[in-house]
Amino acid sequence: MSARPHPWLMLALSTLGQSASSAAVNGPAFLIPALHDGGLSLGEAGWIAAAPIAGSMLTLVLWGAVVDAIGERFVLVSSLSLTAASLGAAAALHDSTVLLGLLLLVAGAAAAGTSSASGRVVVGWFPPRRRGTAMGVRQMAQPVGVGLAAVAVPVVAAQSGVGAALVLPTAFAAATALACALWVLDPPRPQRPTDVAASNPYRGSSYLNRIHAVSMLLVIPQFTVWSFMLVWLQVGREWSPGAAGGLVAVAQVLGAVGRIAAGNLSDRVGSRTRPLRWVAVAAGLTMVSVGVTIRADWAVAVPLIVLASMITVADNGLAFTAVAERAGPFWSGRALGLQNTGQYLTAAAVPPVIGLLIPLWGYGLAFGLTGLFPLLAAPLVPRDETEIGT
Repeated sequence: MSARPHPWLMLALSTLGQSASSAAVNGPAFLIPALHDGGLSLGEAGWIAAAPIAGSMLTLVLWGAVVDAIGERFVLVSSLSLTAASLGAAAALHDSTVLLGLLLLVAGAAAAGTSSASGRVVVGWFPPRRRGTAMGVRQMAQPVGVGLAAVAVPVVAAQSGVGAALVLPTAFAAATALACALWVLDPPRPQRPTDVAASNPYRGSSYLNRIHAVSMLLVIPQFTVWSFMLVWLQVGREWSPGAAGGLVAVAQVLGAVGRIAAGNLSDRVGSRTRPLRWVAVAAGLTMVSVGVTIRADWAVAVPLIVLASMITVADNGLAFTAVAERAGPFWSGRALGLQNTGQYLTAAAVPPVIGLLIPLWGYGLAFGLTGLFPLLAAPLVPRDETEIGT
């Protein structure tokens, strides 16, 4: 096809693809109450929730290399199709805890491909001065996917079982794979240099490594809230599954808005890293406040945790865009894969570790301590190395 596609159509399709991937990877966290009611300990259920995250961690760099070598459309379609197949198998074989965990691991490994591919579609089709806002829209895919899962998965799991709940992200991934196959086009690239290795953006600069480290620290409170906000509302506040899932969904929508606002701010100030530093400080202070108010059993803990859910996700688009811009078109697939590998490596440990700490320390102390990590991340944020042009 010779006609240039509309950038916003490419953005919509990449956002849809990442939403389906996010629902697949993060949706199992909302099975924790049903798995716990079915006889698993909170720690064991946390391991099941962490399985797709761990699977994603294993293949992100590999998928990024495929994006660099072959292209975005191929990876989007392949990734989402394999995700749907794996989730469908998990839905059918969920009675075995071991098989459920393994198949969710495979689903996460398959879903990882959409991350680099969908991000590259946005970077490739939008100019730099609109890219932060566009990437903020694309990054809202994650909270939207999580929000959809939060509304549907716990309710269906409580009423019809774990298998029925897994059918939902299966259908989402399959439908999105078809849409991407029909309409996504790879963005144009400059001519490939003769020595791609010589343009390695990691040589002679700590910029990318510092962004990776900052993002790993910031993901700790984010996944703590995502994994255990629902359980805290149901157990600690005695909310129904529907009401708790509804509030989590609202929080995810607010998180989506926050990502767009952060991306737009980065376009306006001409920097990805300054807003990233501001978000880190705000996330740390908010999580500490959440911990204090939960421990004191104050009602304000509920709106504060909603606010925390919004702030703790606002950094992702900023860091993702900074990495893609710094790495360039022939390294960004692998760089984005490394970026997400670090985040998923950390995120995979969050549900089981926090699941073990909550019975020992309580929700307040466990949540509040995660606020220390963003405060440690703030001084590690590098100065911009890449000028944002027009």
